[in-house]
Amino acid sequence: MRTIMPGSPEDWLTQAQSCIARANLGPRVDAIGRVESIGDGVAMVSGLPDSRLDELLYLARGQIGFVHTLDRDRIGCVLLDDAAQVEAGDTVTGSGEVVRVPVGEALLGRVVDPLGRPLDGGAPIRARRFDPVERPAPAIIERDLVVQPVQTGTLAIDAMFAIGRGQRELILGDRATGKTALAVDTIINQRTSDMICVYVAIGQKSSAVARVVDQVRRHGAPDRTIFVVASPAAAPGLQWIAPFAGFTMAEYFRDGGGHAVVVLDDLTKHAATHREIALLTGQPPGREAYPGDVFFLHSRLLERAARLSTEKGGGSLTALPIAETDAGNVSAYIPTNLISITDGQIILDAKLFAQGHKPAIDVGTSVSRVGGKTQLRVLRDASGTMRLDYAQFLELEMFTRFGEQPEPRVRAQIERGKRLRALLVQPLSSPLRVVDQVALIVALGEGLLDGMAVSEISSLRTRLPAWIDDHVPDLCAQIERTGQIDTAQRSALMTTVKALIESQPAGSAS
Repeated sequence: MRTIMPGSPEDWLTQAQSCIARANLGPRVDAIGRVESIGDGVAMVSGLPDSRLDELLYLARGQIGFVHTLDRDRIGCVLLDDAAQVEAGDTVTGSGEVVRVPVGEALLGRVVDPLGRPLDGGAPIRARRFDPVERPAPAIIERDLVVQPVQTGTLAIDAMFAIGRGQRELILGDRATGKTALAVDTIINQRTSDMICVYVAIGQKSSAVARVVDQVRRHGAPDRTIFVVASPAAAPGLQWIAPFAGFTMAEYFRDGGGHAVVVLDDLTKHAATHREIALLTGQPPGREAYPGDVFFLHSRLLERAARLSTEKGGGSLTALPIAETDAGNVSAYIPTNLISITDGQIILDAKLFAQGHKPAIDVGTSVSRVGGKTQLRVLRDASGTMRLDYAQFLELEMFTRFGEQPEPRVRAQIERGKRLRALLVQPLSSPLRVVDQVALIVALGEGLLDGMAVSEISSLRTRLPAWIDDHVPDLCAQIERTGQIDTAQRSALMTTVKALIESQPAGSAS
C-alpha cells in the first residue's frame, strides 16, 4: 500500500476532500439589521425582531454591543467599543450569545477592562473559560450562615462593625472622605489570608486607579488581586457591565470552594451610567430621573454575594460596594436603595475627616447587621462595650465644652475616651493584625494607656507589631490559628504591652 507523505500533493488533496465532506452546504438564514441612529454609545437598531435581551450584537466595522431594550419595531443596542466609526445605515447581526468575560487564575495580578482585555501591557489573558456577566444569584437553599470574618485590618471596623464572608457591607460618604482608602486597606490586609480580591473601578480617574494599583502592589498581595477598570473615557456599555464582570470573575473562585471579596468603586457612578443609557433608549424617568429598574439593577447584582453551603463547596463572595453622598445626605435615592439592599453600612463623616480623624467612620450611624456572629471570639471578648463607651465619651465631651467642670469619674471617662479616639485613628496602608488589635483594646480597658499622652498613642501602635513578634511570637500564632486566648495568655500579652509602654519616653497625660 502506498504511503502518503505529509505535505505532498496527495496529502493536501486528502485534507481538502475531508474538509469538503464536513462542510454544511445546506441553506442558512441570517437576520441582518440596520443602525437607525447612533449617539453617546447607544445605537437604535431595526430589522432584528428575534433578538433577545442582553444578546451580543456585531456591527459592520467590528464593534460589538448588547441588547439593552426591546421595543415593538426596534431595539436599543449599547456599544462596548468606541462608537466614533459607527454610522446610521451600518449593518448589525445577532450572535445568539450573551456577553461573556474570561475567568480563571490567569486574571490574577492583571489590570483588565470589563471584557477581560489587558490594560497593563501584558500578554492576552489565557482564560479557563468564558462565563456570562449576568448570572443568577444563589438560591436560598444553596446558601449557608455567614459566620467567618473578613479581617479588614482597620481597628474601628473589626472591633465594632465586623464584616463576614458572604456579607454585603456598603461604604458610604461624601466625596474625598476616604471611602476608597478604606476598601483598599481591606484588600491590602488580605495579603496573609486565603481571599481573592477583585477591585472594580467604575468611572474613576486613571490617576486614582493607578494609585490603588500601586498601593496594592507595594503593600498587599497583587498576585491574588484582579483590577477591573472602566475609565470615564470608556464606552458607557463597558462602565455598565463592569460590576457584573467583576462579580463573574470572583464567582469562579467562590464556586471552586474559595473565598473572594469584590470592591465596587463606585455604584453611584454606575447608577448615573444606567440613567444615561436608560434616557437615551427612551425609558421613562422616575425619581431624580433614574428609571424605575435602578433598584432591581443593584439588587440582582449584590444578591450574588453569598456564602455557599457545604454541598456547593463552602465558598464565599463578599461585596464591599462604595457609594457617594452629597453633603452627608444618606436619604438620597441611590444611597437609600443600597442601604436597603446591603447588610450594613460604614458611613464616613466629612467633618471627622476634616478634623484629621481618619478613617472618618461615624460610629453613631454605621452598622453591621451580621456583626458579632462573624467576629472572632477574642475580638468580641476584648471589644465588649467599646462602641457604647465611645458614644458616651462623645456625648460627655460635647457637654463639657460649655465650661462644665465634671466630677473625677466623668473626667477619667473622658480622658480614656480621648485615648480610644486616638487608637481609632489609623494611617493608610497600615492594617493591624488581630493580635495587635486585641492588645491595644485590652490595654485601653486595663488602664495601661491612662498614663500616656494622647500624642504618644500613634507611636505605640507603630511599634507594637514588631514588639509582640519579638517577645510573644507563639501567642501571635495561637490567636491567628484559633481566634481565642486564655487568661494566662491574656496576662502575658498585657505584660508585653506594659513593657513596651515603659520602654517609650515618658510623657504626661493630656
